[in-house]
Amino acid sequence: MFSTGQGRKTDATDAHSVAVVALRTPGLRPVQVDDLTVALRLLVDRRDELGAARTLTVNRLHRLLVELIAGGANKFLSATQAKALLATVRPRDVVGKTRRRLAAELVVELDGIDKRIKVANKELTELVGATGSTLLELHGIGPSGAARLLGDIGDVSRFPTRGHFASWNGTAPIDASSGEQNRHRLSRAGNRRINRVLHIMAIVQLRNDTEGRAYYRRKIAAGKTGMEAIRALKRRLSDIVYRRLVDDQKRLRQDVKVTGPGGHSGAATGSSAADSNPNVDASEKSLPGPASTDPTPATAEPPHRSPARSRRPVNAPTRSRRQAQSA
Repeated sequence: MFSTGQGRKTDATDAHSVAVVALRTPGLRPVQVDDLTVALRLLVDRRDELGAARTLTVNRLHRLLVELIAGGANKFLSATQAKALLATVRPRDVVGKTRRRLAAELVVELDGIDKRIKVANKELTELVGATGSTLLELHGIGPSGAARLLGDIGDVSRFPTRGHFASWNGTAPIDASSGEQNRHRLSRAGNRRINRVLHIMAIVQLRNDTEGRAYYRRKIAAGKTGMEAIRALKRRLSDIVYRRLVDDQKRLRQDVKVTGPGGHSGAATGSSAADSNPNVDASEKSLPGPASTDPTPATAEPPHRSPARSRRPVNAPTRSRRQAQSA
């Protein structure tokens, strides 16, 4: 494969090359069986599709309502509001009746999409809770955002530091300094879906009286522009999410050590009882019954003799060859 011969590229050669690289490269993620994170990714993808379908339906509904009602409808429109608006319209011409009928069909579609979104949010909330994650406690992260974080990130320990995590999700700015001017620009690399979750989290915190809004105002007071302050806030939120994921992982692993994989309480791997030679403090109290719990006592083993050339004692006196011949 690495020779200077024909060098033909085949599937077998490619598979062998990949196997060699995987065998000799440390730090690669091990192949594992699909777990709960795969189900989270599937459901959150479906939730995003429902959100896109709702936006498309609302836009089409707005286009018809503008022709039926003077001034149109509110930007954030629900199926109930659209149905109430259509009830006030009684067109008499063919064009108006056609528009009203199409709008009524879109209202039915919008109502069905809203119901499916509600069911999807409930299922995502249950799955996120089943993972033991506390991401939903962070202000600005909902069921869809938490599921996206858990599904795309997987094992957070593959990021050594919060800087690696920020670089992966695209919130770490890129140095664009020139001469004496020290500045950074927006990074468009990284996982854009995770970046979108952090952006929504930042916008939600800006709309409410939170620590994120206070941090944003401090950046504005320091001379940052609005976009620069939002980028700084997203970078800070990335660190907060990373710390929460790391803490959750440590807590869950500690729970597994204490309870064991079968759910029964036992000794943790860090305790003395988990070692090959338990310390004395592994069980400070004596057993309530007899000291020996084995009904069949072990038989005494014969003494072990080390191999030697002679069985003569070490301190036994030795005779010379002449004394032995004279005897």
